Amino acid sequence: MKNFFFSLICLLSFAACKDKATETTATANKPKAELVKNNATKGLKVGDKAPDFSLKNHDGTMISLGDYAGKKGTILTFTCNHCPYAVMYEDRLNMLHSKYAGQGYPVLAINPNDPEVKPEDSFENMGVRAKEKGFEFAYLFDDGQKVYPQYGATKTPHIFLIDNDMTVRYIGSIDDNPQDASAVEKRYLEDAIAALEAGNDPDPDYTKAVGCSIKYKKS
Repeated sequence: MKNFFFSLICLLSFAACKDKATETTATANKPKAELVKNNATKGLKVGDKAPDFSLKNHDGTMISLGDYAGKKGTILTFTCNHCPYAVMYEDRLNMLHSKYAGQGYPVLAINPNDPEVKPEDSFENMGVRAKEKGFEFAYLFDDGQKVYPQYGATKTPHIFLIDNDMTVRYIGSIDDNPQDASAVEKRYLEDAIAALEAGNDPDPDYTKAVGCSIKYKKS
């Protein structure tokens, strides 16, 4: 009987190890795009420390999040050229930068899209778009798509309000009306900044980002 139970335990242990090995192999063999997508669904939560990065601005200079650490905070937005929602918010981003940069909350924009999937979002076209719209804020290129998965950005636009301690304080939408700036009723981002200025936590500190999905290679 003892031999029987010993054999049974060995058999179960072998099966468990085999299943684990199969799972590990399956994960290793997943396409890069799928792994990137899975990482993006994790991302940062309010209260997490924002990872630093160094990316090329549309004018060719290199800019890092750490460059903004001495200010009160940073309005970090993942956006792009082609997405209709991103286009709807371009003038509002200019307005936000004009209004809040002097108060210590500059806008810092990142284009996370793969230009092989969306040629409109190439680095060259970023420079054209920045000039056309008169962007006063930095517009960076996530070359190799290494930054947006760390943050968990899924849309363009997608806002991350970061304080000068590099802590994420708000995630989500700029406001509640992408289509019509004049009809906005809830200014989520501006309310979050006002809360920080008053020494309070933003409420809400999270809203659903509304926009186009981030474009990455499928294979």
